[in-house]
Amino acid sequence: MFLLKYPVEQTDPPLSPRETLPTMYDLPSEDPESPGLPDEFHDLQPQLLSFTFRPQNYFPDRVFCGSDMNLYYDVRHQNWYKRPDWFGVVGVPRLYDDRDLRLSYVVWQEGISPLAVVELLSPGTEKEDLGETTSEVNKPPTKWEVYERILRAPYYVVFNRYTNQLRAFTLSSGRYQELILIEPRVWMPTLKLGLGLWQGEYQGINRLWLRWYDVEGNWIPTDAEAAQQQADIERQRTQEAEQRAQEAEQRAEYLAQRLRDLGIEL
Repeated sequence: MFLLKYPVEQTDPPLSPRETLPTMYDLPSEDPESPGLPDEFHDLQPQLLSFTFRPQNYFPDRVFCGSDMNLYYDVRHQNWYKRPDWFGVVGVPRLYDDRDLRLSYVVWQEGISPLAVVELLSPGTEKEDLGETTSEVNKPPTKWEVYERILRAPYYVVFNRYTNQLRAFTLSSGRYQELILIEPRVWMPTLKLGLGLWQGEYQGINRLWLRWYDVEGNWIPTDAEAAQQQADIERQRTQEAEQRAQEAEQRAEYLAQRLRDLGIEL
């Protein structure tokens, strides 16, 4: 629980929100009353999303990804938060004030809401994640209500790993409308990125994973994958160079033998 130093003396001009409202240092992610860590999939899948989230219109130091992190959204209720399984923000510093790792994401401090939010469905949260529950009077709004009406995140994606179903919603007239997906892929023009289901191995586990793809439909590699791809290219180049050298040596030996057969010594 944070402690505000109220009342804050009014000034002219008034103090900035960074001086009068709780910051990420006051509103951290760590919650001793939290029921525990999420399952392994909820750990690995957000990693892959973060590692492949590479919006082309933004420098890497102006892109932030959060997972299972407290996201504070209402300055009138400064202790209310949601913990998206994953969210991506563009146009904010990768580091808080360009110098520190975040403890939480506080919208009134950052000034920018997430552009994309992903929830990984589980039996205990599915109804709320899909907007099938309503908030109680004088209680915090549901996740769906926060993402749709307060954060107004343009893209909201849910994935059920038990059925491998991908569903995506986008804002239309202030409300989420589900997109009709011909294939399990969602293109996001604002980001010039798409999010889709990829069958492959990540962290030694082969299954369907959510990951980002580029304008040409290519899956964006992680740094480790890119390094492996580069190593494979270099190894292939070395093998081809060695093969060419061997073939040249064989041709030279063949020509030398032909000359010797003709009685010509070099």
